[in-house]
Amino acid sequence: MAKKKPLPIYENVEIENCAAEGKCIAHVDEKVVFVPFVVPGDVVDIQVRKKRKSYCEAEVIRLVSASPLRQEPLCRHFGVCGGCKWQILPYPEQLKMKQQQVIDQLTRIGKVALPEPRQILGSAQTVAYRNKMEFECCNKRWLTRQEVESGVIYDNMNAIGLHITGAFDKVLPIEQCMLMDNLHNEIRNAIRDHADATGMTYFDIRQQTGLLRDIMIRNSNTGEWMVLVQFHFEQEGDRERAEALLQHIADRFPQVTSLLYVDNQKCNDTFGDLEVITFKGTGHIFETMEGLRFKVGPKSFYQTNTEQAHVLYSVARELAALTGSELVYDLYTGTGTIANFVARQARQVIGIEYVPEAIDDAKENSRLNGIDNTLFFAGDMKDILTDEFIALHGRPDVLITDPPRAGMHPDVVQTILRARPRRIVYVSCNPATQARDLADLAAAYQVSAVQPVDMFPHTPHVENVVLLTQRE
Repeated sequence: MAKKKPLPIYENVEIENCAAEGKCIAHVDEKVVFVPFVVPGDVVDIQVRKKRKSYCEAEVIRLVSASPLRQEPLCRHFGVCGGCKWQILPYPEQLKMKQQQVIDQLTRIGKVALPEPRQILGSAQTVAYRNKMEFECCNKRWLTRQEVESGVIYDNMNAIGLHITGAFDKVLPIEQCMLMDNLHNEIRNAIRDHADATGMTYFDIRQQTGLLRDIMIRNSNTGEWMVLVQFHFEQEGDRERAEALLQHIADRFPQVTSLLYVDNQKCNDTFGDLEVITFKGTGHIFETMEGLRFKVGPKSFYQTNTEQAHVLYSVARELAALTGSELVYDLYTGTGTIANFVARQARQVIGIEYVPEAIDDAKENSRLNGIDNTLFFAGDMKDILTDEFIALHGRPDVLITDPPRAGMHPDVVQTILRARPRRIVYVSCNPATQARDLADLAAAYQVSAVQPVDMFPHTPHVENVVLLTQRE
């Protein structure tokens, strides 16, 4: 068998622009090369790690000269953890890149005519802006290349942190993450220290063994904190060990008002179909927005940047242009945040969401806020939103949709086309799938407004709100 040729090293490569997934782009020998953890204007030596016919993927082995745009990263884990690839790019430059990303995806994928997009709305907070983080607990910590080359043998390979891109069974230990209030670092590290001190086993995703499995931490603008720990009970005494850890959290962190746990025996860490047990406090926390209170449970979706969520929903409400007489459909309503946010400007709002627990919270949120003109339905969107459903509940005057990253199911798009609402406000966390859906709606609707909103500083992700109006 012939030996594979070693992958090439290219020297003095100038980085040209930002590309998808937080990578940047360069050209070598007329071939596109994608490189992470660089900024436009950097000159670098790179090692190709993946070679394809039309492009390569490479990593930096030496920074020859730094771009004038480059800034020092905030996080000690930058360059290994792939969560915040744009930390070295100043925030105003991040916003420019995101604005262009939205325009490129809508025009290249959707191929629809656009009005002049509005200027992207940046986040007031660029650190500690998240209200939710999840961390894996794993018995196979990720070793950096430097650690591997040093030859050091580690007695403890347990880790609580984030998955390395492309390595589902290995976790990078996170000591300090800048994306959430520092208390979440203290809670996570206290869990690690207690688990290690007591000999608690960490989960092995390949073998499906080990007690400590996953941690979710949430906070809110009301000052409440939620901690949910996933365990994998398999041995005698596991429940007692788990409860000792939970009591340790309760004793050390009185700020935690909702301390929960799950026994997860599945092959993945999702717990939407599992019983959540309350160890201390309540099974929920509250967020507030414009005087409204929103109940958020462990299974509920709520925008992870609380303050910027208000900006996002205000844009959606503005574009909906409600007068008080409209029937509004709110698709993928989650805990009914948008539905309740616009209800006082509408005749009635109907919300639809897949997760039953989220719909329970949506109904409770209406009750808590004295809102009596909402109806909520749980189920798969393509099964709930049908011609029969619309005939029964009325044709919407305005439709607001905020689907997951995959966008809307084709059946949902066709039902919307038959329902013919006067205005559609499409909120998207993935402009690429939004562009695809806009192309499917283009026969009956034109894009009348485009408003990007940045919810996730230091990442390439961006939200986008589009107003669609009926064609004449």
